[in-house]
Amino acid sequence: MFDVPVPDPAARAAALERLDGLVKPLGALGRLEEIAAWLAAAHGSVPPRPLDDVRVVVFAGDHGVSALSAYPREVTAAMVRVFLAGKSGVNVLAAQVGAKVRVADLGVDWDGADVPPEVTAHKIRRGSGSIDVEDALAPGEARAAFDAGRAIAREEAGADVLIPGDMGIGNTAMCAALVAASLGLPAAEVVGTGTGVDAAGLERKTAAVSAALTRAAGRTEDPFERLTALGSACVAATAGFLVEAAVSRTPVLLDGVFSGAAALVARDIAPGAEQWWLAGHRSTEPSQAFALKALGLEPILDFGLRLGEGSGAVQAVPTLRAARAILADMGLLADLT
Repeated sequence: MFDVPVPDPAARAAALERLDGLVKPLGALGRLEEIAAWLAAAHGSVPPRPLDDVRVVVFAGDHGVSALSAYPREVTAAMVRVFLAGKSGVNVLAAQVGAKVRVADLGVDWDGADVPPEVTAHKIRRGSGSIDVEDALAPGEARAAFDAGRAIAREEAGADVLIPGDMGIGNTAMCAALVAASLGLPAAEVVGTGTGVDAAGLERKTAAVSAALTRAAGRTEDPFERLTALGSACVAATAGFLVEAAVSRTPVLLDGVFSGAAALVARDIAPGAEQWWLAGHRSTEPSQAFALKALGLEPILDFGLRLGEGSGAVQAVPTLRAARAILADMGLLADLT
């Protein structure tokens, strides 16, 4: 379905050659050198472009399994207003690195009549089904949400780096189910505490994810059917966003468990798209570790973050800028006199 380009191999080779010739021992800057070569290939130039235009898109939606969370469902709608006011965690952290934040309501359970129309321009539905007992989406909605995510990525054309964020009470249960179905794992291995549920809450959450997997058995090989049975409008849109970014040669920093789950589905829809993504940070949710291992991605940071919103990936932006700087500004051994 998608003609996913390969990051520029000539630029990568030139970056590696330059890195080996810098005023340092071979490989002495470790992971920074890997990231520098990756970024050069993604931008098709050595050095890569300055990372002046970094954009975060927070995909918002409610989930039918939100009753399993430590927080009420109404928090999702309230947080959309917090994003718009510039007062959320990702707003504050993004400001430190000069990144812009946008919020897109794909499936929040409210009418949203009092927010700017661009927030709800791609809305698919209000909330999603409770995946332990019913499908998350109606037929056709997964594809519509995926296409909406692609459209949002096109609207963000020109960015040097894109970051998908998320907001939705019940996210981590949905993500656990999606990762488990994508990789053939049991619920007990992928379910985490999310917003901080206690032991009894974790047991209920695991049982719900297990029930969801049993209910959807035999329907998860096709990625859109998987999204319909176990996903949400916001995660389907994120998958579309990730695919379109790859098609348009735009590098992406994945955030936590939500973008990891979306990335697994996006990779199934558009094999090779994962070459355009880096993992910004390691989440505390176990399902993210499984997703990143399957994608062949190693997190840049490990700060024990579990906020979501794109907040962890934003923290990795200075590391990408440092990687670019070594290619752009360090001297060459050949120039020493």
